[in-house]
Amino acid sequence: MPGRARGAAGRHDPPVALDEPELTIIPANQAPCEDLAALFGRRGTAARCQCQRYKLRPREAFSKFPVEERAHRLRTQTECGHPDSETTSGLVAHLDGEPVGWCAVEPRPRFVGLLRHARVPWEGRDEDKADAAVWAVTCLFARAGFRRRGISRALARAAVAHARERGARALEAYPIVTTDVIAEELHVGTERTFADAGLRVVSRPTLRRIVMRIDF
Repeated sequence: MPGRARGAAGRHDPPVALDEPELTIIPANQAPCEDLAALFGRRGTAARCQCQRYKLRPREAFSKFPVEERAHRLRTQTECGHPDSETTSGLVAHLDGEPVGWCAVEPRPRFVGLLRHARVPWEGRDEDKADAAVWAVTCLFARAGFRRRGISRALARAAVAHARERGARALEAYPIVTTDVIAEELHVGTERTFADAGLRVVSRPTLRRIVMRIDF
């Protein structure tokens, strides 16, 4: 139903086929938890974060609880290994059956840390932070060894389709300006990645961050 965000993963969602027939993207609940473990790895920024940056509760910090708890929360949020689940928090890309990419996409209010930010994405906008019909992408990345192959762009396009099919009214993303950027900052995506998926710039709340959006 348009305008109603259900956040459903669907019991029989077919994989999304991309430019290359061997690249597919599925809701994360349809992927085994081992695939998530392979994507986030054991070292580096992704392994430390476990996509919990915008999931932290008030007064929580990464230093206050171990990475194993973050990984557990990610498994719970994605419902990985439960293909019949009605909810999930992201998408997983596979190339020839191997997990190669991740995208966090769900109703914007579920990113509780995002709701507490003063500038990105709220500055200069009149937005209802509790509007679950607006979805958001907060993270997307290709696994080491599979970068510069269009996987992030494919994930962005799949996120648009995923949100639309589940009743979202709009989808937002908050990419970073790529001038003087370091690799660890690119998990929020780039303007070009989301422009290729149909999103347009609606504001530039800081010198380095952009708010982009597509309305359905």
